Amino acid sequence: MPRALWKGAISFGLVNVPVELIPGEKRSGELHFTLLDKRDMAPVGYQRVNKSSGKAVPWKDIVKGYEYEDDRYVVLSDEDFRRANVQASKTVEILAFVERADIPPQHFSTPYYLVPGKRGEKPYALLRDTLAKAGKVGVASFVIRTKQHLAALMPQGDVLQLITLRYVDELREPKDIEVPAAKVTAKERELAMKLVEDMSDEWRPKKFHDTYRQDILKRVKAKVKAGQTEEITEADKDEARPKAEVIDLMAALKKSVSMKPARKTARKRRAA
Repeated sequence: MPRALWKGAISFGLVNVPVELIPGEKRSGELHFTLLDKRDMAPVGYQRVNKSSGKAVPWKDIVKGYEYEDDRYVVLSDEDFRRANVQASKTVEILAFVERADIPPQHFSTPYYLVPGKRGEKPYALLRDTLAKAGKVGVASFVIRTKQHLAALMPQGDVLQLITLRYVDELREPKDIEVPAAKVTAKERELAMKLVEDMSDEWRPKKFHDTYRQDILKRVKAKVKAGQTEEITEADKDEARPKAEVIDLMAALKKSVSMKPARKTARKRRAA
């Protein structure tokens, strides 16, 4: 199991559930690139530089400071962040229980898992099973890495999942986005609906993959094979500024709908 980020408790009413916070994201699939100086292909390091002396500063000598006056700072350690609010720094405090459907999808951000801590198995199971039966989500507040987050607490099988939520002032309102008006005909809507119905399927997340990562690796292998490891690929002049293609929407819809048998056959092959 991944290492716990912290150990604390879920708090709702007078009930406390000892838990440990576990990351819910896996980053092993990410490609890692090294920054290079194109003049000699030497790696470029990340340097933390003292703005007064111009010299590099090692991590062991770096502390966090808050500027309370011009060029005057108060130093804060991890213990200062903890002492600012001991309870908040180790507590997932449930503020309310709401319907899952009432939280707009744009609010959801980063997933975590909560697992029961020592002697927390029974209250953990009670909260998990109660949420599942009620069909509710706990809206909670917790602190991680010096920042307070809003989060949604919900059961996922035998585990409680905690997903951070964006605050309302962190999101743009749809009404603030300008969308040009366009007239769509009834026939175009009808064909579009047929296309949606034909492409409808069950949500099966395992069938979706990061194909772009494979494309990048394929490009890397091609450059190695061609002996172009240190060659910087320039953009083609004809493709540097792609022009918007004017399409016949009705023709595109009709052609897409006509591909229905081929798509169904492909889906049957994948399911077999």
